[in-house]
Amino acid sequence: MTRALAVFAHPDDVDFNAAGTVAQWVDSGMEVSYLVVTRGEAGDGEPRERIQELRMAEQRAAAEAVGARKVYFLSGYADGRVEVSLDLRRDIARVIRQVRPHRLLTSSPTRTWGLRDADHPDHAAVGQAASCAVYPDAMNRYVHPDLADLAPWQVSEVWFSESPAPDLYVDITDTFDRKLAALTAHKTQPGTGEVENRERFAAIAARGGLPAGRLAEAFTVIKRR
Repeated sequence: MTRALAVFAHPDDVDFNAAGTVAQWVDSGMEVSYLVVTRGEAGDGEPRERIQELRMAEQRAAAEAVGARKVYFLSGYADGRVEVSLDLRRDIARVIRQVRPHRLLTSSPTRTWGLRDADHPDHAAVGQAASCAVYPDAMNRYVHPDLADLAPWQVSEVWFSESPAPDLYVDITDTFDRKLAALTAHKTQPGTGEVENRERFAAIAARGGLPAGRLAEAFTVIKRR
């Protein structure tokens, strides 16, 4: 069975950027898991003393809406303060070796300087750390000796969302209802409604040259030669 691992900074990142595509992967028979680096404590929502618990529950519900198999959460990484570090690389590499994905989905490590959405520094940091975790960390048994109990693994392809220059537009019109169900599972967060997201992904489809009325998500895809 083909497996995919989505690695993102916050609960809801994968759903805003790729849930329609993930739903298609699941329909094709792919086994999809999520790895979320933070617990989303800097996001909206009340009561504040339970926000991490609430956001983790929302992400699990969102994963279920599109058929993702499992959600992993890291600990020790603060929302809004994520930096590329050897510890983060190691922790992502550990999950890669556990899940053994053929495809990895993550945020682009390149910021677009639009001052919103793709410019969140946590997103770029996780994209860069995940790229390093793919190579060399998950492949090379000597980079992180404390992962010696897990066999090395080689990811075949990496899909970057939020890329400043996407080269693949995925038509998600037929899975948009499941994407919307995933988004609305994040009840504490703004911007999850149908109207604004239909407009957003219609605009992406138009940029990708799809016919009027279609909806799309965009990626840059790197495949191992």
